[in-house]
Amino acid sequence: MIIYFSGTGNTRWAATTLSEKTSEKLIDITDIAGTDVSYKLEEGERLGFCFPVHGWRPPLIVRNFIRRLSIINAEGHYCYVLCTTGDNVGEAVDIFERDLKRIGVYLDSAFSLIMPESYVGLPFMDVDTRDKEKQKKEKATEDLERFTDMIMKRQTGVKDLVIGRWPKINSRLIGSIFVKHLITDKPFHVTEDLCIRCGKCAEACPVNDIIWSKGSMPKWKHNGSCLSCFACYHHCPKHAIEYGGRTKNKGQYFFEKNERR
Repeated sequence: MIIYFSGTGNTRWAATTLSEKTSEKLIDITDIAGTDVSYKLEEGERLGFCFPVHGWRPPLIVRNFIRRLSIINAEGHYCYVLCTTGDNVGEAVDIFERDLKRIGVYLDSAFSLIMPESYVGLPFMDVDTRDKEKQKKEKATEDLERFTDMIMKRQTGVKDLVIGRWPKINSRLIGSIFVKHLITDKPFHVTEDLCIRCGKCAEACPVNDIIWSKGSMPKWKHNGSCLSCFACYHHCPKHAIEYGGRTKNKGQYFFEKNERR
């Protein structure tokens, strides 16, 4: 079983690739919101978790899911986590590991994949250049093959992570600010003369935070569900969505079609 969350597609690619190689079922957290999340693992079944790092922490949707999760027979089953990030993971895996322990699940190994950058919500952050994006994808493909081999062999005690130079500052200080002040849909707005009312932003939003009907302009719900993953921003075919003034003249990226506008 591989349980995953993905915003702009990097983690979906990694989780899907793992599922194909290991022949284990794939579960998208956004597909099971509000449902019972109690599972009994089959004999020999591995338990994998895949998610992007948000503000050097696990995304709130993932942490909230773990609080609800019940694995009836976790003991004796190989358990791993794979994070995707544009730079480094900080203490995200440590935080996730503590969350798992509270429900009686224990990690055997942990991995991180450096993927193209998609977070554009701060003035100094933008998507990668085409060359850097290509290099990251090529390296990630190699690393994922290596990680998959270790997972298939059920290797324990592996922590193949890029934690960065200041993991405590990033995850604890900046991460706290990120959660309190930067995870919000309030700055999102649409440039009316660019919007073609296609609804792709609403379709891309993993938490259904956008109100849209045919021929109408999108509106965010402002109900606290937004993850600031920027899937809406990156999928807009006319670059009509902005996040306050922080995304002006910045690029777009999402994995599936490698779109850049």
